[in-house]
Amino acid sequence: MPSYVVQNPNLQRTGPVVNLDVGIGATAEALRKTANVALPAPIPVEAMIDTGASVSVIQSGLPLQLGLTPIGVATISTASSAKFRCPQYAMRLLFANQVVFEATLVAAPLQGHRVQLLIGRDLLTQGVFVYMGCGNTFSLSF
Repeated sequence: MPSYVVQNPNLQRTGPVVNLDVGIGATAEALRKTANVALPAPIPVEAMIDTGASVSVIQSGLPLQLGLTPIGVATISTASSAKFRCPQYAMRLLFANQVVFEATLVAAPLQGHRVQLLIGRDLLTQGVFVYMGCGNTFSLSF
């Protein structure tokens, strides 16, 4: 299981944040290749691992920049709203260490966040997340 390990002297202040790219999912990629349509370049984002989020959320608008259409709708609750309906997108997360992960992401405004993606428990259930506060280090393995 490949791991992504980050040491950050400001871990308590910034939280477990990783830089990665988001791109279209495997199904959309296959359809575009079959139709001989150019593939959009992945978009670099800053993501925070959020054990308080039940689902993974991407900043509204980013899936549209990739030309994606929703594959469904999810109803989520946030700290400031309840039962908020959001589109879902099949996307690919590309970590710097060549770890590639297919995921269904919910698009919602991430107001008040400096990140464009929250990695929630829906993805964490498929991996291992270790937060080592005393060493200002965390690791994420899929």
